[in-house]
Amino acid sequence: MSHSFLKESKLYIVYGGNQYRIYTTTAISFSQTFAEDSYPVKTLHDQSKMLEGSTITKANEANFSFTVPLTIEKDESIVLDLLSDLVDNEQLKSFDMYVQTGSSTFKIESAVITEGAFTFQPKDQFKVELTGQGIKLSRVGDESYTIPGSAQSESATRTPLLIYPVITLDSLDMNNLLGASLRISTNINWTAFETLQNSLSVTNSSNAMFPSTYTIDSRTVSGELRQYQTDNNITQFDDFSTNSNLIIKAVQVGKASSDNGFFQININPASYTARLQTGSVYLQSYDFTSTDNTALGTRITQYS
Repeated sequence: MSHSFLKESKLYIVYGGNQYRIYTTTAISFSQTFAEDSYPVKTLHDQSKMLEGSTITKANEANFSFTVPLTIEKDESIVLDLLSDLVDNEQLKSFDMYVQTGSSTFKIESAVITEGAFTFQPKDQFKVELTGQGIKLSRVGDESYTIPGSAQSESATRTPLLIYPVITLDSLDMNNLLGASLRISTNINWTAFETLQNSLSVTNSSNAMFPSTYTIDSRTVSGELRQYQTDNNITQFDDFSTNSNLIIKAVQVGKASSDNGFFQININPASYTARLQTGSVYLQSYDFTSTDNTALGTRITQYS
């Protein structure tokens, strides 16, 4: 009898006929649940049946999350493409995701990445936390299962990247930064897929009804900038704007702040509100959202 250990798990993405090995932290999670409907069995003639009956005919969407360290070699760049780009401005790019353990290979079909979260902390490893959904989770084989697709070449090395944030927000003083965050979110709504005819033929998980299509309700690009309050920026603590130019850069430690950066996103226009945070040291934060409806991939001006 063999067990499956998270630290031994390998994650693969198959997109466009190509297979990508994605190196993650141990923060991998995936699951799918079935929806249960209950109904009363108590009748007028038999009041003793207090416990309700249940039917299970359909599955909820599969959910997954994983964290990817971004490296100098950029072998993991496919995940940012899947996060940022849309197909015909209507659908996220879908892919199949495989997780291979020491005893099993699991597959999530027609997966989409619905959220990516970046954290820009001084002298911290640069990572992206990804969350998404898919149609169906299944066990497709054991640890010897052959992942489909043309395996893409990998660099001989994988070099973790230590970065620090460089922020430009109009003409404001954005020095003395504690850090910044950036979140790219796509809100999707799965189309109703349950029918009476199909539900009558469901006997187990192999022929249950699974979601198949979705629509995009909205997309948001938002985040927070945090800095120490000083004499140079104290007049900014109660500021706001609905038409600002925001540039966020992740610059490799050891390089000058004037460098183009390893990663850069330009949000123009951006809306923000500033707020004061009291504590042992006074801070001020800027909560921002993008109001720019141009293609998100074109706003990431440095990385791809």
